[in-house]
Amino acid sequence: MKRSLSLTLAFVSLIISACSSSSAENPKQPNESLSSTKDQLVAPAYELVWGDEFDYEGTPMADKWHFQIEPITDSGWANNELQHYTNRLDNALVSDGTLKIIAKREDYTYGGMSKEFTSARLNAKFDFTYGKVEVRAKLPAAAGTWPAIWTLGSNIDEKGNYFGNSRGSVGWPHCGEIDIMEQYGGNKNETLGTFHWHDTGTNAYATYGLKKSITGLTENFHNYVLVWDADRLDIYVDETLVVRMNNAENVPFDNPHYLLLNVAMGGSLGGPVSASFEQDQMEIDYVRIYQLKN
Repeated sequence: MKRSLSLTLAFVSLIISACSSSSAENPKQPNESLSSTKDQLVAPAYELVWGDEFDYEGTPMADKWHFQIEPITDSGWANNELQHYTNRLDNALVSDGTLKIIAKREDYTYGGMSKEFTSARLNAKFDFTYGKVEVRAKLPAAAGTWPAIWTLGSNIDEKGNYFGNSRGSVGWPHCGEIDIMEQYGGNKNETLGTFHWHDTGTNAYATYGLKKSITGLTENFHNYVLVWDADRLDIYVDETLVVRMNNAENVPFDNPHYLLLNVAMGGSLGGPVSASFEQDQMEIDYVRIYQLKN
């Protein structure tokens, strides 16, 4: 979701395409038989290995979450976004049983650069290979907001992230990226599920993703789910499959990933921000990561 500025809007069009020319080998379409969907989502063989129920007040727990506050410059690791990420309660607050990631219009200077918006970007202090991720969230409604629930390979060594180079330094897209949920700033009735990786067969960047129309994304909580194993990757909203992809040999999603939560402003998917925008938020009821027992 937050990749280099070298990914232009041309790449964004690939995000929602049915399949790019370098996409996964035989990616499965969401209209295939889903008779096992419910079993897969609630399989009793899963056990909870990490999570946060947000049953406390104040700052997100320091032993679970890392604030990534590296300033977004005109050339770097973002997508023409308009915000600074901060570690303030103004932008990330746990209260009344939920985490609020709050994007605000305000003049804010950090790292010698002034911007007109602030928000927060959280890294989970936990990485994992394979399993099920479930995040229950209500999305922001304002035009120009770009919320995301996603993962990166922890070997990325991205600026300001939690793991640094402790897991490697392969960079993006070699690390792999799984966008469990993204949303356009101008269309709040759709959610996107997208995969980005370095194709080892073509030795080139590749992406595959689909979008799904879902009602009530900004009014109600929905479950955003990734089911990931050595054979395939599935992304759901509640029990509706958004996108399915084979985990083929040329699609190296076989390394540890960590979860990210953020709300960007503007940028490649956020688009124009309304002149009347003051603030909005992504509200998260819980985050749960499961893996198969044994």
